Amino acid sequence: MENVTLNNGIEMPILGFGVFMVSDDKECEQCVYDAITTGYRSIDTAAAYLNEEAVGRGIKRSGIPRKDLFITSKVWVQDAGYESAKMAFEKSLENLQLDYLDLYLIHWPFGDYYGSWRAMEELYKAGKIRAIGVSNFSGDRLVDLILNNEIVPAVNQVEAHPFCQRTEEKKLMEELKVQIESWGPLAQGKNDIFKNKILSAIGDKYGKTIAQVILRWHIQRGVIVIPKSVHQERIVENYHVWDFRLSEEDMTAIGSLNTGKPFLDSRDVAVVEKLNGIKIHD
Repeated sequence: MENVTLNNGIEMPILGFGVFMVSDDKECEQCVYDAITTGYRSIDTAAAYLNEEAVGRGIKRSGIPRKDLFITSKVWVQDAGYESAKMAFEKSLENLQLDYLDLYLIHWPFGDYYGSWRAMEELYKAGKIRAIGVSNFSGDRLVDLILNNEIVPAVNQVEAHPFCQRTEEKKLMEELKVQIESWGPLAQGKNDIFKNKILSAIGDKYGKTIAQVILRWHIQRGVIVIPKSVHQERIVENYHVWDFRLSEEDMTAIGSLNTGKPFLDSRDVAVVEKLNGIKIHD
């Protein structure tokens, strides 16, 4: 397993396991257990996923010492604000049966996320969180947050995959010393990604699946990835990406798939309304 070093010196695995949309408690507990026993040491969840308790049970069941794990959760839009974020954080700890988090993120840049950030800075200084960051922040929102607060986010978790490679945003994050992390690293299976001829041909060269090729591509770009699966064989498959390396030619070929367009855009008015739970226009 390879690690990246965040801007505060904390090490984070570059390959982790995500549980977005794993809502069945038994299934979630089992896949977290399967991931950890496979070798994953980073688990990514969120209050909005409604599965923190199951994640906590999977972690406990694995028997792996807490110090060897890297656990991430996120504060949701409706919990934005100084007091609300503090209460949401304590609830996440309770659900996960943990004494601290390794990484806590603002899930979306909506509502009083400045209040959330102030609360998170205090929790970080108190040792309750080892690193704090954001998710789904566009470049302008990220720069604004940095310019007007004390602590620079350690991570920005954004939608990133071969069809939306975040090339310019990644350069900006590198300049700002903010680590890019991909959610939906396999494009959630959209655009027939698992039938893509370019990715398939590259996979055939190495005897690897398209998913393994994509994860390897992310890793070689220095992007943290958190693929999700509820199938043990896929969990194991996604973990085995360390015994090959893509050539520059392969990397360029995958780069040609970029459209620059995310499937879910934080600047889309309809997205903002939906996540805030309020519609203000027709």
